[in-house]
Amino acid sequence: MKAQNLQLQHHQMIDLRSDTVTKPTPEMRNAIAAARVGDDVFQADPTVNALQKKMAGLFGFEAGLFVPSGVMANQISLKLLTDPGDEVIIDEFGHIFNYETTSAAIISSIQLRPVQGSRGKLNAGLIRKAVRSGQDMEPHSKMIALENSTNKGGGACYSASQLKSIRSVANELDLAVHLDGARIWNAMHATDIEAEFFGNIADTMSICFSKGLGAPVGSMILSTKENIRRARRLRKMLGGGMRQIGLLAAAADYAVQHHWPLLKEDHRRAKALAETIDSCTDLTVDMDAVKTNILIFETKKESAKTVVDKLAQRDILLVPFGPHTVRATFHFLISDEDLAIVQDAFKELFG
Repeated sequence: MKAQNLQLQHHQMIDLRSDTVTKPTPEMRNAIAAARVGDDVFQADPTVNALQKKMAGLFGFEAGLFVPSGVMANQISLKLLTDPGDEVIIDEFGHIFNYETTSAAIISSIQLRPVQGSRGKLNAGLIRKAVRSGQDMEPHSKMIALENSTNKGGGACYSASQLKSIRSVANELDLAVHLDGARIWNAMHATDIEAEFFGNIADTMSICFSKGLGAPVGSMILSTKENIRRARRLRKMLGGGMRQIGLLAAAADYAVQHHWPLLKEDHRRAKALAETIDSCTDLTVDMDAVKTNILIFETKKESAKTVVDKLAQRDILLVPFGPHTVRATFHFLISDEDLAIVQDAFKELFG
């Protein structure tokens, strides 16, 4: 596909706040318009049925369920794998712990046990130390929640060997594993791990279509047929039962087919901007930490808000990620021309 077809139109604002800010391309809109649809509450939407089967097969699971959001996918998965009063081991940077409005406590009546890992990643040793002893007075350690790639951890990815090690300790200690794969598509590019591998690691997995892939809405839960049967009822309970959902499923399927290969370009551009930031005297960045499309850097003198405000005056949007921490996130609607504009602005303002 030609680059000009991917750009809806060039405009002055360069939005690096998140990879969720993408808008459907004309080709994606055509796919939406052409979708065959039915009532999904009756499981009669052929497009979403096909996508659920396709994604389950791709990632090595028995079945899948399309849901409106990644938060819903994660929270249904937690409820499937826990009982009230259980505890979930998670990295302190985990999305479920930081950005899901304490849903686990409200929906599942469970406790999250945050552990200090490395850039959002747990390891077998940390998990082993975090598991409770089983006394009645303690929470019951029931599952591990992983995130790949990590958001707050700056796009860090698990290696295959790290995930195998975690699965091994989970089996040993009788813990379930949920994998938050909101940006699993980026992680696969960065690590060259095949999608089917993850079906051997996780009991439940969430995947997202509305971040780097650029679909307007939608995530999916992947698990066993029995878990997905239960998940369908939980989705309805949470208000996620949808009707002619094939319109959104068509956008998601188009995104997987046509935008997934583009993610490696997002990674390349993030690295290029990191190199520019590394040369700026007022900023600092860990070059070794830039593995995917998320770039996190630190300010030396000014606050993160001040840096973000200065860039906004140049029509470049980033987000503060801490008092002196800023995040830039690349997506396929950011071109090399946009990158050059951003690099020049950084050099002029902070170099």
